Amino acid sequence: MRKRNIDIVAIVEDSSGISDAEVLSNAVGEQRIILTFDRDYGELIYRLGLHPPAGVIYFRYTPQSPLEPGQHLLQLLQNPSFMFAGRFTVLEREQLRQRLLRE
Repeated sequence: MRKRNIDIVAIVEDSSGISDAEVLSNAVGEQRIILTFDRDYGELIYRLGLHPPAGVIYFRYTPQSPLEPGQHLLQLLQNPSFMFAGRFTVLEREQLRQRLLRE
């Protein structure tokens, strides 16, 4: 992703060990989309009512390689019909589902 000049922050590099709620708060403050393998963000946003970030992309599969999720996302970004901002996106290998985030 960085090789494609996409501005990305890795929590494991910058803020290892912070809670999901702190990640969410940081993403809101920096107007970022969260990329995650953790389904807890849906609960934090929809069930507990925490303020949503610019978007969430939840990879709901176990990658076959460390590069697979990034390649999957880059492929989707090439399609102008996909909108990730303002949406909670669930990515599976063969399926994409989206739900609007509330303001």
